[in-house]
Amino acid sequence: MTPPEPPRRPRWRNLALVALLLAPLLWPLQQLAERYYSNELIEQNRQTLDLYVANLLGSLRRYEVLPRILGDLPTLRMALRQPDNPTAKDQANRLLDQLRKETGADVIYLMAPDGNTLAASNWSDEDSFVNRNFAFRPYFREAMGGELGRFFGLGTTSGKRGYYFGAAVRDGDNVLGVLVVKVDLDYTETLWGTTPEQLMVTDNFGVVILTSKPEWRFRASRALDIEEREQIASERPYPTVEPQDLTLDIDTWLIQSRELKETGWTVRILAPISLVERPVQTVVAIGAATLAALLLLLGLLMQRRRHYLERIALDAKARQQLERRVQERTQDLEALNSRLKQEVLEREQAQQELVRAQDELLQAGKLSALGTMSASISHELNQPLGAIRSYADNAGVLLDQQRNEEARDNLRLISELTARMASIIAHLRAFARRDRHAPERVALQPALDDALALLAKRRQAMGVELIRDLPDATLWVQAGETRLRQILSNLLANALDALNERPPVRRIWLRAERQGDGVLLTLRDNGPGFSASALQRAREPFFTTKTSAQGLGLGLAICDTLTRALDGELTMTNHPEGGAQLSLYLRSADPGVAFPSED
Repeated sequence: MTPPEPPRRPRWRNLALVALLLAPLLWPLQQLAERYYSNELIEQNRQTLDLYVANLLGSLRRYEVLPRILGDLPTLRMALRQPDNPTAKDQANRLLDQLRKETGADVIYLMAPDGNTLAASNWSDEDSFVNRNFAFRPYFREAMGGELGRFFGLGTTSGKRGYYFGAAVRDGDNVLGVLVVKVDLDYTETLWGTTPEQLMVTDNFGVVILTSKPEWRFRASRALDIEEREQIASERPYPTVEPQDLTLDIDTWLIQSRELKETGWTVRILAPISLVERPVQTVVAIGAATLAALLLLLGLLMQRRRHYLERIALDAKARQQLERRVQERTQDLEALNSRLKQEVLEREQAQQELVRAQDELLQAGKLSALGTMSASISHELNQPLGAIRSYADNAGVLLDQQRNEEARDNLRLISELTARMASIIAHLRAFARRDRHAPERVALQPALDDALALLAKRRQAMGVELIRDLPDATLWVQAGETRLRQILSNLLANALDALNERPPVRRIWLRAERQGDGVLLTLRDNGPGFSASALQRAREPFFTTKTSAQGLGLGLAICDTLTRALDGELTMTNHPEGGAQLSLYLRSADPGVAFPSED
């Protein structure tokens, strides 16, 4: 019997051949790693870019409406009308300095129609803008043309970067001048911090105006044509009229950009490719180490197989152990596969949760707008509804007592209040559309009597003494009848609310008199008066010192808005003898001149 041939010993050249076959697998591993880490970096930078753009636009929009609002201030208009009046210019300078401190703007200044600066918040500084002419700036030309002027540039006087908003100050069709607000953008660079990624904001010329890398500042990211160079030389937005080219090796950066249509800027985040290459190299190194480990394991298995074949007939137990180990590894792979599936499922669920959260955020915004509108309508209709309820109850009692004429009077008042509610709703709808109604000729005393009648029952129940100092002759003012009654009702209701906080004796003083070209109505109570914070924020919507059941904080805000719409003025202060004092100034109307009625 021929003895069996001994098993052949494995050769290491087989391992080398296997290594050559498996080595190409490192290339797709590298590609997958590059794609994964590139996507991760792109997503991370996209979120960072969104946050920075939102912060930048928020900073600009905060000041966008200031020029038009501040241009209505009487002190500034007086300085434009009397440019040679030193007192008017001094008052304007001090007011602009105070406004700059309150708003956080860099500089606020007032320009005459010829571009000469009449007043500025930095009037006391060595580099003051006063008496300097900036007519060459685009924001001045745009504002004089009736648009909101926008411009980024380096200050020719201060040498400091800033974004300028300019708006014309008008008196009817005449342009009195231009009010300019300069916003400091230096801090937006400091927000970026020290990270491998770099920030770069370019303007419509492609010149870098904001960057986390100082040596890139005011360099051109693209070639400038002749027309653009002439415009730069004319407007002088940079420290040089010939910006040097920005030379970047595009292949070494991963660039993401976002265009800002409002300003014509482009915001870019440049991430070094090395941020992707380093983890990719790590993954490839791990893959190569894994491959080497597999080859080593394969070599060991081949060595083990040789020993296994040598004692196959003698050691069956060793074979069972080997099979058990293979089964355990298979189970580990199955468990790993299950975990990977679970992670994929969790990621999909997280994405769905994000979509739902975004939908809920959109719905919350809609509900907020609806709540604001409902609060305004509720506040304006509460007083007429309360009066209707009171007149209806009284009418029932009068009918039971056969006092029909008095009951008819109550029903007539209910009809008038219903018509007033319809007028209020129509006015709120027109106010939401920013309609402008021409003023009409309104008698002040009857409107005041109507407002007092609405609150008579409440005033009597509180024991409030009313002290009137009104002239016998009718005072005519330019206003809307419905809007005037709204103002008077809200002011009286606020006075009664304030008197709730003090014990008797409770008093309200009413005084009206002619003052210059207008009529001044003064309403005073002996309540607790305004606190310092209440005086500063009383005109803000939804600001109130009452509980949510007592008020919504819309009364004084609505009164102030309606008064300004009538070219009037509402001032609030504390009386020296205690209590709050509100003064309503409206323009006088000639009883012989009829103004068109309000819709």
